[in-house]
Amino acid sequence: MADLNKLFDSIVAGKLEPAVEVTEQIIEEKLDIQSVINDYMIKAMEEIGDRFQNHKAYVPELLMAARAMKGSLDLLKSHMKDESIQTVGKIVIGTVFGDLHGIGKNLVASMFEGCGFEVINLGVNIPNSKFVETVKQEKPDILCLSALLTTTMVNMKSVIEALENAGLRNQVKVMVGGAPVSETFARQIGADGYSSNANTAVIKAKELLAIA
Repeated sequence: MADLNKLFDSIVAGKLEPAVEVTEQIIEEKLDIQSVINDYMIKAMEEIGDRFQNHKAYVPELLMAARAMKGSLDLLKSHMKDESIQTVGKIVIGTVFGDLHGIGKNLVASMFEGCGFEVINLGVNIPNSKFVETVKQEKPDILCLSALLTTTMVNMKSVIEALENAGLRNQVKVMVGGAPVSETFARQIGADGYSSNANTAVIKAKELLAIA
């Protein structure tokens, strides 16, 4: 019998091999994959997120948990050809033009994915036109913009203006984050939300989408 509590514990502890081992048993036993994802895997990521929030876990632990979660999720996805995994929302994320920093953004993307969001990670140094084109094509619920430099954070405002000019601003929530960014700055440029770290990004996103 697949030990689902072991799967939960392995993801929280960031242990990829035992997480994959239980996942293989889940597939073999033909368990309800969506229930496993919702009741064990997403809850494991929420647990490590809470620990991070309470300073009981740190960035390396978050990254390890996200890696274990992704390893299990990738296995499960390959066995769900005829079903689509239910997601709580779709997110497009990228670092704004002129900025090549991606570590924080990737951690946020991993946390989103681990907590049940579909994530399209555009990468770094993304021009406004690419953000606009992706929002138009993918119709995400939230667009997340990252910047690590005071010289590039101003480009977040340019992205929001580009969305307005394309008539897309009302169709997507915009969240911003990164070391120099603040709640005040987010309000000034017309963003819908701000987050200072990966866990609060998930909390803010669920708040914006009114997800319990």
